[in-house]
Amino acid sequence: MPFIFLMHRKVAFYILTEEKTRHAQMSGPQAAVAGTVNGQPKTVALIRGVQFKGEIRRLEGEESDLARKAYNRRFPVARMLSAPVWEIRLDEIKFTDNTLGFGKKMIWLRDSGTEQA
Repeated sequence: MPFIFLMHRKVAFYILTEEKTRHAQMSGPQAAVAGTVNGQPKTVALIRGVQFKGEIRRLEGEESDLARKAYNRRFPVARMLSAPVWEIRLDEIKFTDNTLGFGKKMIWLRDSGTEQA
């Protein structure tokens, strides 16, 4: 399972994964994606996580080099991996945080650059 790294200023996740993995084969060099990132809290009151929609693509050249440097700073153990760097550009995010109140959701859309409560 790859480590996931979020680069805030680009609003994107970065992963290292080999071309031979199932998810890399399914997406090809570029594809639309949707997913969820969350923990497994013991109670509903502690649910926090995001649902997202975006696009995944394999990075090349300088883009890959810059992302790999940032990734390696966050996960030093990744220096041993030669797997390609992939970017998941987030275009829509729904953040749920029940610690702020049951059912509290915030929505962010790349096109509008705004947050909706």
